[in-house]
Amino acid sequence: MSDIGIITFLLIALTFVISYRGFKDQSFYYKYTFEIDKILIYKDYKRLITSGFLHISWMHLIFNMLSLYIFSYNVEAYLGSFKFLVIYFSGLIGGNLLSLFIHRYHDDYSAVGASGAVCAVIFASIALFPSMQIGFFLLPISFPAWVYGLGYVLFSIYAVRSRKDNVGHDAHLGGAIIGMVVAILMHPSSIMENYRPILLIITPAAVFLYIIITRPHLLFVDNNFFNRHYRNVTIDQKYNIAKHETQQEIDRILDKINTKGMASLTAKERKALEKFAEKK
Repeated sequence: MSDIGIITFLLIALTFVISYRGFKDQSFYYKYTFEIDKILIYKDYKRLITSGFLHISWMHLIFNMLSLYIFSYNVEAYLGSFKFLVIYFSGLIGGNLLSLFIHRYHDDYSAVGASGAVCAVIFASIALFPSMQIGFFLLPISFPAWVYGLGYVLFSIYAVRSRKDNVGHDAHLGGAIIGMVVAILMHPSSIMENYRPILLIITPAAVFLYIIITRPHLLFVDNNFFNRHYRNVTIDQKYNIAKHETQQEIDRILDKINTKGMASLTAKERKALEKFAEKK
């Protein structure tokens, strides 16, 4: 094995060992999973990392590690082992932070898996080598990497909003975007060489992230996840959620005034500010 592959091998081996321990020992598993209340209430921030070394099943584990093995070599060889590790853990933490933000009011939400970190490596590879071909298992077809990346981002946006399954699509999307951005920062010339495919992938993701940060109530509409979490909350909880979202909007408007002046406000922003002032 070359020196380049050692880091990937160690990550895969460590993930297999820890995941296997989690399969056999439930107390160990639940001690290190990603859980909203454990992180936000008890400040157990290590779970943002440790959850990436646990998996729910052998299939989940093998698929993630096989994907990591396939895409890791080019990134590690091109950027070096240290930068490869930075991308991996940035994707792991960044993906979990996005998931934490989206599910911050859902204290029963939990997740495990290296998918955010693996997506970071995959999208770092796409940013650096957008023309490489990506195939699918057992199918005699392949696509340019940037086509796969765009399709994956669009599907993830749909999946995050529809919430029709228990897959952590938000962590996948967060990890993917972080991986691409960090790779570009590490190798700035890639944005000049590959700006078209990079912009095609980044733009819908950036718009979606802006929406969920500034208009989080638009995330879950008429789907099972929404029905389970928002239609059963108390009046006080609904009030607090609405109050928090309003305060975020006012903070954004005030920040805009501070940087660009009152003249920069739209009619809608002026109306929101006036309405807020009247209530106060």
